[in-house]
Amino acid sequence: MPSLLSNLKSAREYLTPTLKSSAFLTRGVLTPEEFVKAGDELVYKCPTWTWEGGDPSKRKPHLPPDKQFLMTRNVPCTERVSSLENVVAESRSEAAGAAGEDDDGDWLVSQVLSAEEKKKRDEKELEDEFDILDDEGEVVAEKKLADLSLGGDDSAVKESDSSKTDANNVAAANNDDDDEYADMDDFEDDDIIEDEAAVTSPTVAANAKTSNSDDNILKVRTYDLSITYDKYYQTPRIWLMGYADDGSSRPLTGDEMMQDVISDYAHRTVTIENHPHVHGPHASIHPCQHGAVMKTIVRNLSKDQAEGEEGGPTVEVYLFIFLKFVSSMIPTISYDFTMDVSASTKK
Repeated sequence: MPSLLSNLKSAREYLTPTLKSSAFLTRGVLTPEEFVKAGDELVYKCPTWTWEGGDPSKRKPHLPPDKQFLMTRNVPCTERVSSLENVVAESRSEAAGAAGEDDDGDWLVSQVLSAEEKKKRDEKELEDEFDILDDEGEVVAEKKLADLSLGGDDSAVKESDSSKTDANNVAAANNDDDDEYADMDDFEDDDIIEDEAAVTSPTVAANAKTSNSDDNILKVRTYDLSITYDKYYQTPRIWLMGYADDGSSRPLTGDEMMQDVISDYAHRTVTIENHPHVHGPHASIHPCQHGAVMKTIVRNLSKDQAEGEEGGPTVEVYLFIFLKFVSSMIPTISYDFTMDVSASTKK
């Protein structure tokens, strides 16, 4: 069944006329020539990306033979998406309805907290939930505030602080005297320990060093990412092939790759399909809404830059913007798109 579906999609794309006139600003789509131009800019700015020709028997006639698709390899994926918290999942269709515009489809925009950000937030909530009490059982911050507001006499506090300071000075002086007459036996014992460590077997030390170096190597999943041009939808399409983190270079299964996709999109917007150029099933982000989302982002960028009296976005930055919004679906796969793009999908 998947093979039949793939053949039907290939036939549909083959029969679709090639887009000739630019519709980048009006529809958020690209012509094959614009795709190549945007790909050249990505390869120039991000050398980790390269053009690939692929299998000659699978080449598309509307693209140059040596620029059939873009590829970046061995992209690290250090953690599963399950380790992040899905904070916001907002439907673009609801936002479009509030703005009084046409619905571009049910496209979710998710924001996630990293593990470090989540830890900080949990610690803040814990501090807010529990108060710090002093010896008298009163909240420290509230007690200080009450003393200040009443304008009470703080001479007792100053006297207490002064006595504590004097006691600390006396204790420090006593410690200095003790240090001047330190027991030499302590130094002798330390020297003996150091001498014994110095004659430790070189073999044992080498083995320990090797073991430590292996422990310090972070084993992570890696991904090969590729970008093809979808003639039917007239937009780029991204493909992912993952590999296990056990050093065996074992391709990940479809379910394993879905662990690195935001759950809102897994098996919905992101599905497992056959790559048009590379052998084997890949996870792919379906391009049915790419044009609508890119149109919204480009329009927002144009508005922002118009207010600053700067030129609007051009075709050359299309793939940087594209990769920016794709990262919201696969946030733990750290591929390179270099440019800092504010890819807002707000209607």
